[in-house]
This record gives sequence, structure tokens and C-alpha cells, in this order.
Amino acid sequence: MGQVMDTLAVVLEGPERLALARLSLCEPAPEDVVVDIEWSGISTGTERLLWSGRMPPFPGMGYPLVPGYESVGRISALGAAVAGTRRLGERVFVPGARCYGEVRGLFGGAASRVVVPAARVTAIDESLGESAVLLALAATARHALAAPGARPPELIVGHGVLGRLLARVALAEGAFAPTVWERNAARARSDGLYSVVAPDDDPRRDYRAVYDVSGDAAILDGLLDRLAPGGEIVLAGFYPGELSFDFPKAFMREARIRIAAEWKDSDMKAVLAHIDAGRLSLDGLVTHRHDAADAAQAYRRAFEDTDCLKMILDWRHAA
Repeated sequence: MGQVMDTLAVVLEGPERLALARLSLCEPAPEDVVVDIEWSGISTGTERLLWSGRMPPFPGMGYPLVPGYESVGRISALGAAVAGTRRLGERVFVPGARCYGEVRGLFGGAASRVVVPAARVTAIDESLGESAVLLALAATARHALAAPGARPPELIVGHGVLGRLLARVALAEGAFAPTVWERNAARARSDGLYSVVAPDDDPRRDYRAVYDVSGDAAILDGLLDRLAPGGEIVLAGFYPGELSFDFPKAFMREARIRIAAEWKDSDMKAVLAHIDAGRLSLDGLVTHRHDAADAAQAYRRAFEDTDCLKMILDWRHAA
């Protein structure tokens, strides 16, 4: 590829200090592709922690950094080693990039152009459009469900995007409709496939599988009160601090606590298969959009406006 390239990128210079900056891109290797980004999503979990400065120690952490792991774009250049397996103009999902020299890429997808190994990107159907930014969260939801011996969720805690996708993926995989807890009345509306209730309005205390996506580090004791003997709590969110629980309470129930980590290629393939077959929809989850030039306003609104389920940045007109 050979040419010197740069990109316009969101740069977190420090806690609550966000700028749009032009950065030089690393020289593409033969195994790389260059992707011109069309849309990127803003995560209200990990990216909120990066923005606020509350992200716990994490590999690659440090400022300045380029955030973002939910990007969609088109391949604009091919490395020599992948020219036969990828094509120019192909629309792909990009789960982040590390191509900014001294500026860290954690997770590196919020930019107008990225250089990334071809093996890291996933070809997607044109019809998905901007909603394809949700694929990482859908794959994360599927990964939580796919552990060996895992029970499907009977209770999901949190009705944000990840909670909604967890319910949708569970239904796509043949599970019964779960109950979902949500305290925020503005987010309690459901699409009718499952019930959404406030925790105080739910008397049940025999859930065998509780999936938490709230990110609340103090939630475990309250969930143990609702667990059946031998039941499992799955921590599928991301938590800023230490988690603790009342051991006698967990002991009496012989409870299991499982942590669901990062999605794998098999989860992405399963999610795309569900979408292709019409079993899974990503509709109705992207609620807010901003031009990339308004990134600072978009990030703040994504984190502070409870009506905002998923905010995306539009890079198509970025200079």
C-alpha cells in the first residue's frame, strides 16, 4: 500500500477531556486492510469508564487514547497477502484498531479511517447499514449464553442495549421469554416479546439463572436474595470496582457466579446466522446519531441522556 496516511479520530486526552484530532496511521502490513469508517457506536459501559477516568487497570490502558470497538466501514485498500480473500468496497464490521503510533488504541475504532489486520474484520450484509455497529454487543450477549452447561436467562438485570440484545439472542436460540428488570421508567418499554418490570414489583425469589448487565458493582447481594438453590448469577456487564457478596447467603443457596468475558469469532458467526435467518433483529436500538464533528457533544449525551440507548457517530462526511 505504501502511502503515508492519516485519520480523523476521537482522542480521549484524559478524564472528560475529549477532542477530535488528526493522527498519522501506521504503515499497513501485507496482512492488513485499510477501512474507511462510515459509523461507529459509543459504548455506555467501557467507554463511559474511559471517559470518566473510572476504568480499572486494563491491558493497554493509558491516555491519550482512541476509544471505540463498534465500527462499520468499507475496505479502501488491501495488503498484498489478503488481496485474494478480501475485496475493495466490501462493507465490514471492525472491532477496534491499534494503528495510531504513540496514541493508544483502546479500543481504537472511533476514527474516519483505520488500518487493521484483515483477519480482524467481518464481512457484513449491506442491508444492516448503521445497525451493524451493534454486532459486538450482540456477540457479547451470545457469548454469555454459550458457556458449556449455561442455563438461558430467566432474569436479566438492565434494559439497555446489551440487556435487550441478551433477551433477543436468548429468544433466537429457543429460550423461553425472560423477565427483565429496569428501574428507569423511560427504559421499561418492551417490544412485547418479554416482560419488563421494576425489581420492587417482582416477588419471585427462585430464579435459576440471573444475567446482570447493569454494571452495578454492589448488586450481588440483592441478586442472591432472588436466586433458587443451585442457581447461577452471570456477570455479563463491565464493573468499575471490586465486587463482594455475603458469603453465608451464597453458601446457603450453593450459588454459582460466572463472569462472561469478550466475545469470540464463533459468537459473531452465530449472531450473523440468526440475523440472516430472521431470528434476530437489531431494529429499534440505535436511537441517536451525531456527525463525527460533534463527537464531544455526542459522547456527553450518550452518557448523560437516559433516553439514549445507542449513540452512533457518522463519519461519512468527515474531512
